[in-house]
Order: sequence, then C-alpha cells, then structure tokens
Amino acid sequence: MNISSDIRNLISNRRTGYTLPAAFYLSNEINLLDIDVIFGQHWIFVAVEPDIAEPGDYVKVDIGHNSVIIVRDDDMSIKAFHNVCRHRGSQLCDAQKGSVGNIVCPYHQWTYNLSGELIHNEHMGEAFDKSQHHLKPVHVGNIAGLIFICLADKPPADFEDMKAAMTPYIAPHRLADCKVALQEDIVENGNWKLTMENNRECYHCVANHPELLASMYEFGFGYQPSPENAEKVQEFRDLITSENNRWAACGLPSSEIDLLDGCPTAYRTQRLPLEKAGESQTMDGKIASQKLLGELTQRNLGGLSFWTQPNSWHHFMSDHIVTFSALPIDAEHTLVRSTWLVHKDAVEGVDYDINRLSEVWRATNKQDSNLVERTQRGVKSDQYEPGPYSPYTEELVEKFTNWYIQRLEIAIANKANVIPIKAAQ
Repeated sequence: MNISSDIRNLISNRRTGYTLPAAFYLSNEINLLDIDVIFGQHWIFVAVEPDIAEPGDYVKVDIGHNSVIIVRDDDMSIKAFHNVCRHRGSQLCDAQKGSVGNIVCPYHQWTYNLSGELIHNEHMGEAFDKSQHHLKPVHVGNIAGLIFICLADKPPADFEDMKAAMTPYIAPHRLADCKVALQEDIVENGNWKLTMENNRECYHCVANHPELLASMYEFGFGYQPSPENAEKVQEFRDLITSENNRWAACGLPSSEIDLLDGCPTAYRTQRLPLEKAGESQTMDGKIASQKLLGELTQRNLGGLSFWTQPNSWHHFMSDHIVTFSALPIDAEHTLVRSTWLVHKDAVEGVDYDINRLSEVWRATNKQDSNLVERTQRGVKSDQYEPGPYSPYTEELVEKFTNWYIQRLEIAIANKANVIPIKAAQ
C-alpha cells in the first residue's frame, strides 16, 4: 500500500468531533485510497432485485477503475463478475442496464454464459482449456432484495450479521415482488463523503427541505434533546414508543439498531412515525400507490429507514420503497442513484402517479445536491478549517467520519491487500 507520509499524518492527526481536513474532499491521492480501502474492501450497495428481474437481466456498476456486472442467472440466482473479457481485457458490457442471453465480448466474440463460464471461442487451438478462463467472480450479498457486492478477496464476514438482523425488518415489504417505477441518476459536484455526511443529519432540513418535512419528522435522524427542542424531541420519542407497540402487533420489527460505528459492515435502522396521515413520504402523508406491498394491509406503518456505511440509505413504506446509493466518480464528483419501487402489479396512471410518487425525493435530491456543491466549493478555500459537529444533531455524521477514519487506520495497520495507488493511476 503506497500512502504518502502527508496523508498518513492527516489520518493519524484527525481531530475527533470535527469535520475532516480539506484534503479528504479534494485530494486525488485520498480519492484513490478511498476506492481501494473503502469501496474495494467493504460491502457496497449497488442494486435491487427488480433491477434484474428476469434471467439475463444485468446492471453495470463502476467503482473507481473497476467495472462489475451483476446478472440474473438462468436458475434465478444472482451473480456478479468483473466486466473484463478473459482474452485481452476488453470491457464486455457498456450499458448501465440491459438484458442478454449470454455475455459476448464485442472484440473477438468470446462468449460466457450467465454463470460466467466461457462457452465459446475460436482460434485458440486444441490445447486451450476453457475452464481456466471463466469470468472472474465478485462476492454478492442479498438482504431481502437489496443487492451488495464486495471486491475484496475476503469480504467482511459481519455482513451475515447485518443480513440476519435486517431481514425481519425488510422482508414484510417484499422487495423482490416490486418493480422499478422510476430510477434517476444525479452527478453531485462534490466528494462522496460530503454526500454521505449531508445524508447523515437533518440539522439542515428545516431550512432546506420543505417537501421532505411535509411528511417526515426531523428528529428521527440523530437528534438529541437540546435547550432549544427538548420538549419536542421527547414528544417524538413518546410517539415512537406508542407506534412501535402498534407496529409490533402487526408483526413489524421497529426498534432502533445503531451499529454505524466500530464494525466493518456498519448500519443503522429504525421504523419512524410519519407526519399528517402517517402513511407515506408524500406531500400529504398519504400513500402514493394504492397497491400495498407484500401482504401489508395497513397504510399507516410509518417509514422504515435503513442506512449502511459507506454508501446507501433506504426508506420502506406500506406502499412504496425508495433506495439510494452513492459512488465516487473522482475526488470532486459523486454519482447518486435513486430508485422508486412499487408493487409489481401496480399500474401507472391507475394505482399510482409517477410525479406524486417521486416529488418529495426529487425535490430533496436537488436541494441536497446544491448543498453538497456549496460545501465542496467552501472546502477549497484557503480559509477552510475543520468545524465542530453539533452534539445535538450531528451524531450520525460523526459516526460516519469516525467509521471512515477507522477503516483507513486499520488498513494501514494491517497492511491490507489493496491495489497500490501508483498502479491505479
């Protein structure tokens, strides 16, 4: 692992309780380190099962210099492969999403089946052994329809702990029985860590997210009682207690699990009450799709939120689901992908209106993108210096940055098997 002494010093001298030094948002060297140590060694959320609903359906995900194909096999299992032909290294699939019978290299027509096995090639001679030239696999994890991949040779084993804990929370929403109603990509003009830090707090929500707060309480996202809002926070916590009891009677796990810090596969979840009708993340708080998910029969089931380090957040309601992923493009640009899902039998224009379904998060995404860009511009200033986190509203942001720095420290201490930075340039 090739890390300059300046970067090592920044990591070891980082001041806890404060934002990161500017280099963490601007440095190309640190961005390559992030891709190697964070996105190359941990479980990354990349897709949902309805993205690849049928055999041959695939999605392509680019993580730094690596490109990965996630594909539905003929037996309906989910596989992932490096998007690299085993002949001379040509990229196999170019589109972000598509469907194939087999995976065929455009260069010399080497052909792989959906299990990644080389099944056709010409002009290689009788001694050529196809079995030694299958596509290189990538580890895949599936939590009740949320698909994760890990590029490491030995991925963190605690993914199975997260899967065991989260499956009872997510399973009632039957993600695999949904369809993608809408998927949108935004390129944010900011470092991926600014995207994630912005997501991990609602301190900014009152001033910036009127659509989001039409149905959501700000207090469910790391708020602690402060002199300004102790009474309101307590009222919200009392509401959570009463609603959790009601949801438990419906067979829905709802209590908070907070493991955002301290473990390789870090996450947090909680089912939270919603404002107004309490049914969905919409402008009036009522459901956006008339076809409820799975076997759910009640509309007012609040919103189950699920956050994972380093790159995703998700919201599950009775009628629809919204998932988000963030992937670094370079040091100052981040791809944010948002996916809205409804029951697979829901009919657009009859059961749901796409604008009503998406208006809250479309507006919120645009607002967040502007905030990230403003912060990216600010950290470029010679006068930027790390500022203090609020102890009342930014606990989850600090957990994210603590987790991030811990991962870098552990990688350095263990001399983790990551791609050398020089080789990646």
